[in-house]
Amino acid sequence: MSEAKRIVLVGASGLIGSAVIAATVGRSDMRLTALARREFALPAGARMELLVADPSEWSGLIASARADVLVIALGTTWRAAGRDEAAFRAVDEKLVLDCARAAKSAGVPRSIAVSSVGADAGARNFYLRVKGEVEAALSALGFDRLDILRPGLLRGPRNERRPAERLAMLASPITDLLLHGGLRRYRSVTAETVARAILNLSTAGPTGRFVHEHDAIVRASRASGD
Repeated sequence: MSEAKRIVLVGASGLIGSAVIAATVGRSDMRLTALARREFALPAGARMELLVADPSEWSGLIASARADVLVIALGTTWRAAGRDEAAFRAVDEKLVLDCARAAKSAGVPRSIAVSSVGADAGARNFYLRVKGEVEAALSALGFDRLDILRPGLLRGPRNERRPAERLAMLASPITDLLLHGGLRRYRSVTAETVARAILNLSTAGPTGRFVHEHDAIVRASRASGD
């Protein structure tokens, strides 16, 4: 039997992070260490390590985790950041890159990062521009393998109220059917699908940089045959 893949997860209490934790329940081939700012309830059957600490301490914790893979599911929203560019960058850029650099310095060979559909360092939209800049910075770090996931609208239970997203999720079964061709990448996707894709990609073979949009995320989620 091969040794369990050691995964360190940052952004554990968010929608994607919570789905990743749930997806590891019952899997003996994954050893998960999750970092969070605060304690939160774990799903029944979860066998993992949850480390609660201020983000300023995360770099040291990542280094001590001896992980095979860093999963970055960090992110805030323009509204949650008070529509303040510095506050937004503090999480979606600085904290993301601090964690990635700590992992790279500790010898973690691969990273999987959740970005956003439309991410582009040259975008006029501030949110998408930051996402694109962070993708470029992650690529420059030189992980043996870097997987960047660019989901569209994420469906799943959130801790905070997002009325606009709630309406979009309700409409998604119809709007998704209207998105064809190059627009398919904007289709909605469940957090559970993204989580399964992350876990399957954590054991994917080739080295290099890989960008996964909607269809590729769905394919990756099915790679184990489920």
